[in-house]
Amino acid sequence: MMPSYDDGMRTIIELPADQLRDLAEICRREKISRAEAVRRAVAEYATRHRTPDSPGAFGLWRGRGVDGLAYERRLRREW
Repeated sequence: MMPSYDDGMRTIIELPADQLRDLAEICRREKISRAEAVRRAVAEYATRHRTPDSPGAFGLWRGRGVDGLAYERRLRREW
């Protein structure tokens, strides 16, 4: 059975000493817990690395008045 992540989850991670010191400094400066700092870091990382939904790509050329195949052939002639 797959775990449900709706209610959160505890996890154990190992950090090198330098990252731990940096994390402690951030927590002190921002007045947040270590757990909150890690949650924010994971959220930022996930946002930066999220892939766009494939269905969102369909129809991007609609209404451009350009035949996709003709456009592709024109580009390939440049090679």
